[in-house]
This record gives sequence, structure tokens and C-alpha cells, in this order.
Amino acid sequence: MEVLLETKKKSSSNFPSNPYTTMQNENGENVDLYIPRKCSWTNRLIRAKDHGSVQINVANVDPVTGLYTGESTAFALAGYIRDKSEGDMAFTALVEANDKKMLASQE
Repeated sequence: MEVLLETKKKSSSNFPSNPYTTMQNENGENVDLYIPRKCSWTNRLIRAKDHGSVQINVANVDPVTGLYTGESTAFALAGYIRDKSEGDMAFTALVEANDKKMLASQE
């Protein structure tokens, strides 16, 4: 009595060919559950396990009246920068550069 064993051929791709496993819907919109942030100072990716990282939203202010415009700018700093005690310097430089850019766009 012969026994025939079927072996499944493994595909060379690490991802299945199922169309429902893509991270975009039919309209091409991104539907990822987690999108990593980038550090605003170093452009490093901030990993999910980086518990020392922060994201600070800075209010946009009208330069003439000094009132809040209802918009804000987000800055993300990696735990690496904060660990090196350069977070304050980086945040100040980022906000000053953003202020100059906002003033130039107003003129």
C-alpha cells in the first residue's frame, strides 16, 4: 500500500497574496493601525517602544493681534534627544524656525 503525501510549496514571498492583507483600502487611502512618527529634530523614526519621546502641540498666534488662530503645529522629539539633554535646545530652535516661516508666509 502506497501512501502519497502532499507537500505544500512554500512561496518565496513573506506576504500572502490575499488582496485583503494590504494596508490600503479600495480608494487607496492608508488604513494602517500604527503609523510611526518622526523626530522633528533628527528625522529619526520614533518607535512604539520609545517611552521617552514626546509630542508637543504649539499654538499658532496671529503676529498682529497676538491671538490664537485656532491652529497648532505639532513637534515630536525622540527619547534619544531628551536623553542627551538636548530636548530644550531642539524644541526652542524648532519653534523659532516655525515662527520665522509663519512670518514669511504672512508677508
